Amino acid sequence: MHLYIGNKNLSSWSMRVWLVCTAFDLPFEEVLVRFSTPDQAENTFAQTMQSLHSNGKVPALVHDDHVIWDSLAICEYLAELFPAKHLWPEDRMLRARARCISAEMHSSFTSLRNHCPMNITANLAQQGQVLWSSYSDLRQDVARIEQIWAERPQPEGFLCGHFSIADAFYAPVVSRLISYQFAVHPSSQQYMHTMLAHPAVRLWIQGARAEIVA
Repeated sequence: MHLYIGNKNLSSWSMRVWLVCTAFDLPFEEVLVRFSTPDQAENTFAQTMQSLHSNGKVPALVHDDHVIWDSLAICEYLAELFPAKHLWPEDRMLRARARCISAEMHSSFTSLRNHCPMNITANLAQQGQVLWSSYSDLRQDVARIEQIWAERPQPEGFLCGHFSIADAFYAPVVSRLISYQFAVHPSSQQYMHTMLAHPAVRLWIQGARAEIVA
């Protein structure tokens, strides 16, 4: 399997699928396709991704000459391909909850996405203060996310027991809350610390920092 991803510092959807592949030790090869910059004569990112599929975005998984592009679809495909890995929780009700909150992340929180793009290495505290005071829908998005996190089974644990696809889907939010320095409840801070300590998350962050140095 080949997983095509964008810049680790910026690509939140790439992060989600990569974390699933890495956390569950799935056999895959990473293909990094850097986003093109305005000063480049050609949009090499678009050319590369559109040669794979008409959507032209990351992430994209290539397996047995088939291309799966949407992040949630990729994770569902991987869960079917590797059932023994339990990418979703084994418990039926926790599995249903994990799917619900992953789908909600997939389709909601547009204010957070639009106003606060992921930038792992940046300190955006000043910008975050302005955004927080200016947009009530942004505050509502963060409040809903905190509510989801507060409903996890164990205060020191992950969203649905063991690390699952659901946690991978909320990992970029952890990064955003840190970069923009939004004040959150101690329970949310505890979940963020749990996520930041996960080996796969740490590896992704290391990769993001390495991109800036290179």
